[in-house]
Amino acid sequence: MIRIETFKLGPMETNAYLLTDESGQKGVVIDPGMKPGPLLKRIKDMEIEAILLTHAHLDHIGGVQELRELKKCPVYLHDAESDWLGSPKLNGSARWPDVTDPIVVEPAEYALDEGQVLEFLGAKIKVFHTPGHSPGSVSFLFDNHLIGGDVLFRLSVGRTDLSGGDWNTLLDSIHGKLFELDDDVTVYPGHGPKTTIGYEKQNNPYI
Repeated sequence: MIRIETFKLGPMETNAYLLTDESGQKGVVIDPGMKPGPLLKRIKDMEIEAILLTHAHLDHIGGVQELRELKKCPVYLHDAESDWLGSPKLNGSARWPDVTDPIVVEPAEYALDEGQVLEFLGAKIKVFHTPGHSPGSVSFLFDNHLIGGDVLFRLSVGRTDLSGGDWNTLLDSIHGKLFELDDDVTVYPGHGPKTTIGYEKQNNPYI
């Protein structure tokens, strides 16, 4: 069974997630954000199999290069944002100079796509392409857990006013993919507290 730990990183309090196996010796990191010190300290003696990115906005990729160089692990990102890691304009870091220096990261080693099944930590992780907040946004499903980046939040949804964002596309991703999941699936968002699919169906005022 995969265990999930949450780290709030950087000035935007981005949720980075550490998935570990039962031994606690191996892990996968999802969205290592800016100022990743607490996360790096936690994984100091661990083998990290991969870095998975829900999307490539500055607050979700700020710690990628440091973590990648430290652990010699590959990065996975949807091809729709393959150019974003190396472009401060596309990843947004050029837009907020008061928040961070320009972020330039080497390209991802592997592409993510709809329906892809990744095998890490002795488990299968299914990939859903869930654009709207950004064109390459993805969500990761394993067991009854969904790590969804900035698509669906507790009582809110991702913003669509950034590069490549689209409101109707976001709603299609939520209704057509996420809300097709079981109500008891726990959602771990890119910011804020976790929630469930059923709770958001009943209570989210945006959808």
